[in-house]
Amino acid sequence: MHRYVLHNDAIRNASEPCLSAGQAGFMTGWGVFSTIRVASGVLFAFERHFARMKRDAALVRVPFPHDPDWLEERLIRLVQANDARDATLRVNVVRNNGGLFHEPVGRDFDVVAFTADLAKWGGSVRLGVMQQARHAHNVFAGTKVTSWAFNLCWYEQAHEEGLDEYVLLDETGHVSECTSANIFAVFGRDVVTPPLSCGCLPGITRELLLTTVDLTGTEESPYKIREGALTLADLERADSVFVTSSTRDLLPVASIEGIRVQQGSPACSDLNRTFQQYKRAYVESRAVASAR
Repeated sequence: MHRYVLHNDAIRNASEPCLSAGQAGFMTGWGVFSTIRVASGVLFAFERHFARMKRDAALVRVPFPHDPDWLEERLIRLVQANDARDATLRVNVVRNNGGLFHEPVGRDFDVVAFTADLAKWGGSVRLGVMQQARHAHNVFAGTKVTSWAFNLCWYEQAHEEGLDEYVLLDETGHVSECTSANIFAVFGRDVVTPPLSCGCLPGITRELLLTTVDLTGTEESPYKIREGALTLADLERADSVFVTSSTRDLLPVASIEGIRVQQGSPACSDLNRTFQQYKRAYVESRAVASAR
């Protein structure tokens, strides 16, 4: 974490106390968050992160700022304070009042954000498998809430086993996602990712690949990216498998515990090259707009 954090309207030193134990959201994980890639001082795909947080906040009854410009302006001040032009930014919006045990706070919610250096993810990921890790039919499935302990436990356990993450399966045995990434399987030019009905988070990189990034410029015929149910057997018969997240973009899967993963397809590198072109164009357009 860098030196300064954002707390509502103020940029504070990270070591400065600014929260109380009676704030309900901080004691119970009653809040929403997002992790945003800062590229050349621009919050990449900020409007999509804001929209997802707002949807999740409404579902879990967390008060949330109505104006995206209000939040973006404060996050940019944090980026500037930390000189974090190429970094990771985590923003949390946490409910203050409610529940059985809380100390009344005048503010309905707190915004807390910080930046950190980009993680060194390496060139590929090694995955294990975790059964019964997502309840796809739960009304809160797919919400990105600050109660993140299960994911952190699995992430830590995976590293203890010499892995990077787990493939998380839902209650029917279908692939949902990874501990902190979405997953895709490649079948020729057909690229498939689990639908939201399998309990996965609607990742921003996943959303961009499904809806926005122009794939017509890829070599040969364009790839078709779609949602579809996947099993471990599907991952084994796929030409390749890759994961996506806001901090990793696209990374190939080198291995999955218990099955054989093929490595022959160029899809991940092709799609990542196209995605990087989209990201550069987005950053340039936002930088020009900000300079006006």
